[in-house]
Amino acid sequence: MTFTPMTPMDTQTAGDKPLPDTPAITLHNTVYRDGSAVPLILVHAFPVDHHMWDTCAPLIADIADGMGLDRFAIWAPDMPGAGEGPIPGVAASGRQAPDGAYLDALDLMTDAYAELVNTAGYDRAVWGGLSMGGYVVLDMQRRHPDMVAGLALCDTKASADDAAARANRLRIADQCTRDHTVNPVMHFAQPNEGDSSIKRSDAFISQMTDWINAQTPEGVAWRQRMAAGRPDLNDQLESITAPTAVISGECDLSSPPSQMRPLAEAMTHTHAAFTQIPDCGHFSAVEHPHAVAQALADLMARVQDTERTEDDQQ
Repeated sequence: MTFTPMTPMDTQTAGDKPLPDTPAITLHNTVYRDGSAVPLILVHAFPVDHHMWDTCAPLIADIADGMGLDRFAIWAPDMPGAGEGPIPGVAASGRQAPDGAYLDALDLMTDAYAELVNTAGYDRAVWGGLSMGGYVVLDMQRRHPDMVAGLALCDTKASADDAAARANRLRIADQCTRDHTVNPVMHFAQPNEGDSSIKRSDAFISQMTDWINAQTPEGVAWRQRMAAGRPDLNDQLESITAPTAVISGECDLSSPPSQMRPLAEAMTHTHAAFTQIPDCGHFSAVEHPHAVAQALADLMARVQDTERTEDDQQ
């Protein structure tokens, strides 16, 4: 499952600084294609990088073109510490809790995503995130709601970690840095009982293993400390007014449809289209890229319809 981006362009740009004297976070961006309409920004899962969108992104473009949509850019910036994304230092990560969790890092990273889009001349974007990427998407709604033209939440959650989950993240972060290894997160490449047939396939296991091995232990640790310190974002669901898509793998053990559907139902001020994908685990965009691409192309169509209606009313 590999794909060479159609028009690759790597950029690094500074993010806003919500805290005084906090150095800006920089992002490494991959552009799958350019366009003048409201762009689609894809935010990857943990513990991989933007390559998880390599098959899905061109499918989104093909489906959207077939639907006659205005051409929109498709980007997939790497989170800090993912792939070629620079790892922020302690000062750039904001406050650190006594247990090692980064309390401001999600906000700082979200601001960097917003600045990346603003610097390119866009006022708004459609934000689509899978798993940890969903944390960025919901935080975008919290910190920059005026920049949200649409949202897609794939196999994710709005709640913060409970005490046990937070402690486990920080244990993994410490082990990765202490032993200089990514082995503590290699279980993401292995199927669990009840997982999808795709996740049990040799091809999936091999691809995920390669993607995880391409990460740095320090980058994995940074993302774990960021996620451990994130706030609960359930209060953002009711505030969403932009067109939204919620996508859930039927076999996802960590964010199953029984948890994802209530997220959609909590968005009482918009229509959240819910897509449940059969025989699909946690990495829906990798396991069933065409189904995810169709849902995201449909979302882009709704966003463009909304944009036209708003233009007509002005």
